[in-house]
Amino acid sequence: MNQRPPLKEESDAIFSLPEGAEVASWDDLLWQGWHSFIRGEQPKSIRRSILQSWQRSKQHNIDPNTFVYISPPASELAAILEHSAELILVARSIMENLLAYNPEGHINLTDAQGVTLHYCGADLTPVGSILREEVLGTNCTARCLIEQRLVYVLSSENWKIDLRHRHRQCAAAPVRDASGQLTGVLTLTATPDKFNAHTLGTVQAAAEAIGQQLTLRRLLAEQQSILETLNEGVIVCDKHGRIKTLNRYARQLFSGLDPDAAMIDVLLQPQGGSLLTMPFCNDREIQFMPDNAAPLSCLISLMPAPDDGRVLSLRENQRIRAITRRLMGVSASYTFEMIRGHAPRMQQAIQKARASSRADSTVLLSGESGTGKELFAQAIHNASPRQQEAFIALNCGALPRDLVQSELFGYVDGAFTGSRRGGSAGKFELADGGTLFLDEIGEMPLEAQTSLLRVLQESEVLRIGAARPLHVNVRIIAATHCNLLDAVEKGAFRRDLYYRLNVISLEIPPLRDRREDIPELVNNFIQALCARQKRIPPSVSPDAMGCLQSWHWPGNVRELENVIERVVNLCEGLQIARSDLPEQLLELPANSVVADAQSSLQSLERLHILQVLNEQKGNLRQSAQRLGISRTTLYNKLNSWKVNYQMLRKNNH
Repeated sequence: MNQRPPLKEESDAIFSLPEGAEVASWDDLLWQGWHSFIRGEQPKSIRRSILQSWQRSKQHNIDPNTFVYISPPASELAAILEHSAELILVARSIMENLLAYNPEGHINLTDAQGVTLHYCGADLTPVGSILREEVLGTNCTARCLIEQRLVYVLSSENWKIDLRHRHRQCAAAPVRDASGQLTGVLTLTATPDKFNAHTLGTVQAAAEAIGQQLTLRRLLAEQQSILETLNEGVIVCDKHGRIKTLNRYARQLFSGLDPDAAMIDVLLQPQGGSLLTMPFCNDREIQFMPDNAAPLSCLISLMPAPDDGRVLSLRENQRIRAITRRLMGVSASYTFEMIRGHAPRMQQAIQKARASSRADSTVLLSGESGTGKELFAQAIHNASPRQQEAFIALNCGALPRDLVQSELFGYVDGAFTGSRRGGSAGKFELADGGTLFLDEIGEMPLEAQTSLLRVLQESEVLRIGAARPLHVNVRIIAATHCNLLDAVEKGAFRRDLYYRLNVISLEIPPLRDRREDIPELVNNFIQALCARQKRIPPSVSPDAMGCLQSWHWPGNVRELENVIERVVNLCEGLQIARSDLPEQLLELPANSVVADAQSSLQSLERLHILQVLNEQKGNLRQSAQRLGISRTTLYNKLNSWKVNYQMLRKNNH
């Protein structure tokens, strides 16, 4: 009988027979050794690792004469199989290919706990069978789980006496995940004539292939997760234009896009040529015309893919414009509650503006410079359903005539000499979904008026140099300080555009027509300025207030605010006197119709009472005590002057 050659314990991968040796003779020797161990003897021909496993099996009181597979409860097994679904999916095809070289054998896959997940071939091990050493005793799978390396077990080295597995040899290799942790064991059982050193190498290669597939799938899953979380669309196609990958953002942009339906150019129809021949670029503006969908303007980057395909990343222009608006701070800050004024004409203007905010029609604001037309425009926007969208303001009179159209409607790349590379969005695109405030609309050139009329009628804007228009949803609020009807009669303003803009007309009164609001405005300007400067706000003497109310204010509220800022900065005391005012305010205009009335004692009394009432924030009791008159007397005076003290109290809280 040939003796079994010594094997190096540290590597079961070294599997060789001396010349003329037969595995069957080994098996007889091992069988004798196993019986010797059962009798309590110490066999000398048994590998140390096998002998240690036998000793552990004996300590576990495992009956070697009974061979029954044990499985976990059905619910627990279902959870195990679900948890290992990816491992089973990857291993199944590799196991079937491995079986092709060993058709009479058996291939078994377990998880890291030794529970059978999948099998194929002869002498099948049922799914759910627990092959751990403390359950089944010495076996190849259990040994691999313990030693976590490539191992083999000959038939008589098994602890259990099972005639079905006599003359069968096993090899097992660990399956590791991307982090190198053992996630399962692949075990091959073969007849002695098919079992040799190549068998171990084949099993190890198959186990490593499963681990590599798991790692690759994990990497792909991570990449897909990254693609899905990107806040831009990504589409990958091969060199023929067939779509291979598209992420969540791209699917949302092109809803209903079927990657298997046609080539990428057919599905998206990019303006400016084929994506397969287009030069690689960064942040180029392209308009797509997908089938059965509205045109979509995007900012794209086009890069090569490893297989000569294309990687297309894109962001919707509407979203880019929203980000731009946030960074630019293009929003409305004023509300109707911030508009000061209790004069009848001012209250009528505010009420009319509130009503116009509920509609979506065009509003035309008229009034002298400095009356607060933009303030009204912002308040209308903030009270409208568009309050969460952009508010864009453009002063038509402050732009050169040749730049008005490019500022309003934008331009494409290369539209004219000096144009920005990649083109630029106009104010209409930036205001899409929100409100566009066109100040000094009467200064707009006639050629721009024609384009503006088209936008108002068609809700489409055509960039300079573009072939296709873009749909926009913008509410227009226009403002002018001049008489547009006179401009129409002189041929300086289009009549059809005037009627298109003048759907809701709103006139803001000049400051000289609401002089009763001046004390409140003065107090508000002083309080705001001193709050910024962290100083005690000075009061205004009745004489100084009389001068402020006597002035005709050609610059309206803006002029009043500038005067108050100058006076507060130069005032050294806690009261602004008449001498602190600018010289021109001390000389009443010759045509002032209120000069005599303002100089009368009754007018000075009215100014003083209004100032005290404003300082006391509309509190009648405190104001009467400060003035030294009864509350009834104060109440009667206010009624005679038609002063709404309740509104004054509300605005100061």
